[in-house]
Amino acid sequence: DVRIYQAGSSEMFGASPPPQNEKTPFYPRSPYAVGKVAAHWFAVNYREAYDMFICNGILFNHESPRRGETFVTRKITRAVGRIKMGLQDKLYLGNLDAKRDWGFAGDYVEAMWLMLQQDKPDDYVVATGEAHSVREFVEAAFEYAGLDWKKHVEIDPRYFRPTEVDYLQGDSSKAREKLGWRPRVSFTELVRMMVDHDMELARQEKTLRDAGHKVALRGRVGVA
Repeated sequence: DVRIYQAGSSEMFGASPPPQNEKTPFYPRSPYAVGKVAAHWFAVNYREAYDMFICNGILFNHESPRRGETFVTRKITRAVGRIKMGLQDKLYLGNLDAKRDWGFAGDYVEAMWLMLQQDKPDDYVVATGEAHSVREFVEAAFEYAGLDWKKHVEIDPRYFRPTEVDYLQGDSSKAREKLGWRPRVSFTELVRMMVDHDMELARQEKTLRDAGHKVALRGRVGVA
């Protein structure tokens, strides 16, 4: 009676050309991605060998204000808020040309739930179908805050990956057809949602600083 959701990742596709769907060969480019590929095939094996209800969700980048600050999207929006409030001046990033398919985590959790409501377990790619570069995310976030990103963003070679994943763009046709799933939050709405949240955090930090409290700030922020 147990139904299991196994969390895969678009990183499993790695160097495979876009758009990537359930039939795209895996080409992992990091130890993390290799581990995710192994977990994917463990799930398939147990499903086929023991007739277990296990779904593999191959989710592309899903972001929200709750995203950890070690991820590039949140690093960007946190820096935007701090720069706007005068708490920070520079944001250090790596490869601005890397492209990702960014969607809202809330939409993607709905897809996870829908997978577990089906009569039979299966594997699904969950993605918006749109790819944007890190540069585009930076531009959108800084512009929304009324800032010129070129005055604040600098490239640090230390943040480049030794084996880069250049271009991830998901084809979620199967999830849309079989699950009836659709992403609701657009790229622009997602960026603004995260900037609004982190602007408020920066305001709170500034209030504490102005009141004489010491606030620990990161001077160098990079790409995960």
